[in-house]
Amino acid sequence: MSVELHHLRAFLVMADEKNFTRAARRMNVSQSTLSRNIQRLEELLGRRLLERTTRKVNLTQAGEGLYGKLRTLLPRLEEALLLEQGSDSFHVGFSWGLPTGWPQEVFVSFEEQTGASVHVHRNDSQLAGVDHGDVDIAILRGIVDAPDMEVVTILREQQIAAVSIRSDLSFQEEMSWTEIADHDIVVDKVSGTTSLDDWPTEKRPRVSKFCRNFDEWLVAVASNKGVGVAPEIVGRQNINSCVSFIPIKDAPSVPLSLVYPKYGHHPLVQCFVAMARTAVGADREESAPRLRPAEPCVSGL
Repeated sequence: MSVELHHLRAFLVMADEKNFTRAARRMNVSQSTLSRNIQRLEELLGRRLLERTTRKVNLTQAGEGLYGKLRTLLPRLEEALLLEQGSDSFHVGFSWGLPTGWPQEVFVSFEEQTGASVHVHRNDSQLAGVDHGDVDIAILRGIVDAPDMEVVTILREQQIAAVSIRSDLSFQEEMSWTEIADHDIVVDKVSGTTSLDDWPTEKRPRVSKFCRNFDEWLVAVASNKGVGVAPEIVGRQNINSCVSFIPIKDAPSVPLSLVYPKYGHHPLVQCFVAMARTAVGADREESAPRLRPAEPCVSGL
């Protein structure tokens, strides 16, 4: 039986008011919507609950019986469904370089709208722990190849070259993608965004050092072990005074995605994704740099 709460509410308010105009106003719906909900409840129960005339509305015997039970049961059910605010938590993972701006806006608005507390975790692994259930959703860069995961790309980031200030390249104002192939490079093989496949097979750089996380990669670049390639956000964060950052005029962009399990994911995942998309769109508009208002993710019961 597909009886829903709004069917029961409609009947209960109508039984109290015995007037479609007053009942519809009390529920803040149109009279036609109210009438359809009650009619649907009657169809599902197989009983007529109201006797309608041109002047008044009365309860049938079946309606009286249902009303007597619902007026105590429904308020108790609604109270039980109003879970304590702040009793749930939502875990967001990242492997390095958490973006600034829109994530912080989303965290605040998400907590206000859902009542769930946001916890952010750094995890130096390819999927930042979302594949092992350590987090509910991960903010990841690069191509994500994980069949059991849903991947939602929300923006693409430009890439820059990172070089040691001791390198002759640090004096350059710009580089080309093919020019990088003439130099040794440093690669974060776990969570980095650079792959040799990004260059043509006939002209690929030599990897001087493979690293296991972003910090190792940064130290290797600062130590002049080779050229690094990273999203431009790294250059904006002033993370190491021994590293210079150079624009790459024709570098391929890198996807930034939200990744979460296809099955059994946290019930608030879609809410978080929707708010992130709204926030990213707002960040791109100079006239509206703040998070645009979003529809509430948790509607009334």
